[in-house]
Amino acid sequence: MKSGELVRCFGSTTLGPRGQVVIPVSARKDLGLESGDTLLVFSSFHGHGVMLLKADAIESMLSKASERISNMEKQVKDYLPPPKSKKN
Repeated sequence: MKSGELVRCFGSTTLGPRGQVVIPVSARKDLGLESGDTLLVFSSFHGHGVMLLKADAIESMLSKASERISNMEKQVKDYLPPPKSKKN
């Protein structure tokens, strides 16, 4: 995919009688998909579509998101004033 592209249409495919689809060769090449890769299947577009994501890509995305959240948490703590002590 081109840099900055969020969505790209690679063509169309047909759902076979056994529930299988063929991913277009251009998509497999551009996305680095190889035989044996584990793909996670998600519902998208309010139940009107299907999204396939490489399992190892999900792990990487979650790790990056966790890092960013940790960094944001540190920044928020540095920005906020210290909590007031409770008087008994």
